[in-house]
Amino acid sequence: MNTTTSTMQEQHHQFITRQASARELTTAALERIAVTEPKVKAYLTVCDAAALEQADRLDRQLAAGEPLGPLAGVPVALKDNMCTDGILTTCASKMLADFVPPYDATVTTQLQAAGAVIVGKTNLDEFAMGSTTENSAYQVTANPWDLTRVPGGSSGGSAAAVAAGTVSLALGSDTGGSIRQPAAFCGVVGLKPTYGLVSRYGLIAFASSLDQIGPMTKNVKDCALALDVLAGHDRRDASSLQYAPTASYTAGLEAPLTGMKAAFPKEYRQEGIDPEIRRVMEETAATLESLGMVIEEVSLPYSDAGLSAYYLISSAEASSNLARFDGIRYGYRPETFENLEELMLKTRSEAFGSEVKRRIMLGTYALSSGYYDAYYHRAQLLRNQIREQFTGIFSTYDLVLGPVTPALPYVQGEKTDNPLEMYLGDIFTVDVNLAGLPALSLPGGFSKSGLPVGVQFIGGHLQESKLLHVAYQLEQTLGLDLTSPVAKEVLK
Repeated sequence: MNTTTSTMQEQHHQFITRQASARELTTAALERIAVTEPKVKAYLTVCDAAALEQADRLDRQLAAGEPLGPLAGVPVALKDNMCTDGILTTCASKMLADFVPPYDATVTTQLQAAGAVIVGKTNLDEFAMGSTTENSAYQVTANPWDLTRVPGGSSGGSAAAVAAGTVSLALGSDTGGSIRQPAAFCGVVGLKPTYGLVSRYGLIAFASSLDQIGPMTKNVKDCALALDVLAGHDRRDASSLQYAPTASYTAGLEAPLTGMKAAFPKEYRQEGIDPEIRRVMEETAATLESLGMVIEEVSLPYSDAGLSAYYLISSAEASSNLARFDGIRYGYRPETFENLEELMLKTRSEAFGSEVKRRIMLGTYALSSGYYDAYYHRAQLLRNQIREQFTGIFSTYDLVLGPVTPALPYVQGEKTDNPLEMYLGDIFTVDVNLAGLPALSLPGGFSKSGLPVGVQFIGGHLQESKLLHVAYQLEQTLGLDLTSPVAKEVLK
């Protein structure tokens, strides 16, 4: 039974047709984790006992003829900033080293109700702040395509878990590209849904107006199936949309692309983009045209300014959200302190990592008296202009085509001493979060050295179906072998 390269659909089919029990599928996933983890280090917590117990329940339900969900029997992983009742949830931070939530995030409940088996919690940059998964307080995750390189971030653990073949579905969170960039680096499909389409209840917040949970999978159809499970209104999340589409996201994937129009911004072809990525983008545009799409060059004049607005807004919200970690209510507390002020000072200085501290300080400064209007308020005005710019584009075009990142996966340690250079890697992704739009990263080809290169499709508000449709047709046409070297080792 080969489950290393099998998709979510195939694993579910194996289970409901009794070719493999849920225990066998779960055991196989746990065995793959045991083999790959010494090299990849994608997981912070592996839920062996709980996963097998959940699998046994599914086997009993199948034997009893009880109704089963669309993901029944499928092993899945969650980024470790999503709450799991009774399972450690650390945000890859010393601050939450012993935090065991007393409740589930909505997405956790949805996956379990659909019959998925949660096998582990994946590594991330601390509190989802970073682009390499090197900012974790516990370990550095490696890219399954090249173990000397990073998997991207902040959802690098989830991307690496899928690329290594340990699971066929992992959830990530995307604040400024944190699903799409690691998906591109690791050669998997990653979808950042429209803001509010998937509940954020139980997601430990970084920047509340930007954060969005989404799926990372081996192929586009699995991504659509996962979104069917995750999308929907949640009364516990005040930002949850009440008017989300009700049709399945798998409907219409097979339809031709004839007549659809894509915008290819000239700003996405600028100097500074790796020549290998530029080549894959041009090849992608040509392939889409051969499939019947019309590709036209447009301009997004605010695209260069979005990065500064993003880092001001996200850092300001992080400063506010992380104020709750003070050593009093829960989380890390120093062993000795003489007064309340020293307790808070020691808690935050000892338990937060350097990147988290950097963003808290930037955000606090931007919100402080005398600087609010000069920085934060102006950033919000620019955010509105970016949103209006996209609205104008989508009045004419079905989607926007572009790269995910300007560079191939970084070598480990390459960017750690230059955070500003690392921030520039988000230039093609942050505008999507500022505008609250959906976007998808799809493997579009490979560099000459064999590293995956992702292409990005950006859609209008609640236009996930269009993104999945175009991505599916491109995926079927390209027919790429996306089995990473680490996954191939497991197959031997």
